[in-house]
Amino acid sequence: MATAKPVLSSLLTILALSTPLFLLLHCSRAHPLKTCMFDSIYQLGDSFSDTGNLIRENPAFPFSRLPYGETFFKNATGRCSNGLLMIDYIALAAGIPFLHPYLNKDVMFIRGYGENFAVAGSTALPTYVLAEKNISSPITNSSLSVQLDWMFSHFNAICFDDYDCIKKLKNALFMVGEIGCNDYNYALFQGKTIKEVMIDMVPEVVQAIKDAVTRVIGYGASHVVVPGNFPIGCLPIYLTTFQTNNAAAYDEFHCLKRLNNLSMHHNHQLKQAIKVLRKEYPNVVIIYGDYYNAFQSVYQHAPLLGFDVVSIQKSCCGVGGDYDFSLSRMCGAPGVPVCLNPNERISWDGVHMTQRAYQFMAYWLINDILPKLRCNA
Repeated sequence: MATAKPVLSSLLTILALSTPLFLLLHCSRAHPLKTCMFDSIYQLGDSFSDTGNLIRENPAFPFSRLPYGETFFKNATGRCSNGLLMIDYIALAAGIPFLHPYLNKDVMFIRGYGENFAVAGSTALPTYVLAEKNISSPITNSSLSVQLDWMFSHFNAICFDDYDCIKKLKNALFMVGEIGCNDYNYALFQGKTIKEVMIDMVPEVVQAIKDAVTRVIGYGASHVVVPGNFPIGCLPIYLTTFQTNNAAAYDEFHCLKRLNNLSMHHNHQLKQAIKVLRKEYPNVVIIYGDYYNAFQSVYQHAPLLGFDVVSIQKSCCGVGGDYDFSLSRMCGAPGVPVCLNPNERISWDGVHMTQRAYQFMAYWLINDILPKLRCNA
C-alpha cells in the first residue's frame, strides 16, 4: 500500500506525456507561430474573440465592468472572460500585440498588427434574415456581414489599391470565426427545436461563413483559419436550461448529447464547405480550426491540468442551481459571486471560458494548425 501514491503519480505522468496537449505545455513560453512570420492578425467573430467592440456599441453590458477582466487586466476590457481569450494567446504565439478592437477610436494603438472586428453577441446571419425566421438578435446588429464591411473600410483606409493590399496582407493571418453559435443560441432559447435548427439554419449559417471566407480572400488573405463551434452541450447555460432527469440524454462526461450533436453537425458541414473552398482557391491556405476538440481535450484532461473536478461544469462567476448559473442573475449582476480561484474552473460565466481554459485550448489549437499552415512551404 505504501507504493500506491508513487505508482499513481507515475501513471498520471505517463498519461500526460502521451498527449499532444502536455507536450505543448513544455514550450508554452515560446512563440511557435513566429515560424510563419505573420505580421498581423484579422479577427471576425463573436464573444469568444471580441476584445472590446460590443462595449463601444453599448457600455451598459456587464463585460464593460469588473469582475470581467479581473485576473489579467485588473479592469474590464470588453473581453468575455476573467482575462485573456484564445485570440490573445494566438497573438502572443505569433509575437505580435493584442488585437485592437475596431470600434475603439479613443486611444491611439500601434497600427499594422491587424484588427479585431468581432462583436460579442453577433451572428453569422444578418439580423433581418433571423427576423424572417422569427428570431430576434437581442445584443447587437453587427453580424458577420457588418464586420466584413468594417474590414473593407479598414483596408480602404490603409491600402492605396488592390495590389498594395495584397502586399500588405501577404503575411497576415485571418480568423473567420468562431461564429454561428449565437444564431443557434437565439433560435433555441426562443423556442426552436434542435431538429429545426439543424435543418433550417445550419446550412444557411455555414454558407454565410463560406461567403465570408471568399470575401476575405478577395481582400488578399492567403492564410485563413475557420474555427468550428464548441461542444455547447457541455456549457452551464445549456446544462441549466435543458436540464433533465433522463440519464440517457447525457454522455459519459455529463454533457447533453443532442446539443453536442448539433455542434458536430455544424462542424461537419463547415469542414465540407472548407473542402470546396480549397478547390476553388488552391493557392490559399484554408484551415479548419477545431475548437470542439480543443475544448474536449481540456475538458477530458481537466484533473491533470489543475481544474477542480468537483466543479468542472460550474460557472466561476455565477449563482444558482447545479451549475452556478442563472439566466436571471448572470455574472456582473449585483450580488453575483466569483469563485476564489478562477484557474480551477473551465467556465467563467456559464457561457464563456476562463483565461486558464482559453490558454490550454489555444495551445491545443496552435499545435494542431501549425503543420497545416504550410509556413515553411
